Amino acid sequence: MEILEAYDLTGSFRAAAELAGCSHHTVAAHVAARDAGRPIGASAPRSRVIDGFLEKVEELVERSQGKVRADKVHERLAASGFDGSERSTRRAVAEAKTAWRAGRRRVHRP
Repeated sequence: MEILEAYDLTGSFRAAAELAGCSHHTVAAHVAARDAGRPIGASAPRSRVIDGFLEKVEELVERSQGKVRADKVHERLAASGFDGSERSTRRAVAEAKTAWRAGRRRVHRP
């Protein structure tokens, strides 16, 4: 039996979990997602500590034509108030470089 169908039938998290064969915590999460209008089973996007500095990271990658190193980007961001870890910066620089390269990839046609 489907989780939400079992809950609608019984009106109880524990009884619905018994019918659906899952935890009552799972039933509660599904019901809360349905009531909030979110897709069921989908995780909510979380913000990252570097989100406020992504424009600066992209600018540095663009200016250096994809050659800038993440440790140098981290130094600049730290000087401008970024308090995240160097690992967060490395991830963001890697994503920015990948996007920068994807937009400039040559296409060879025979």
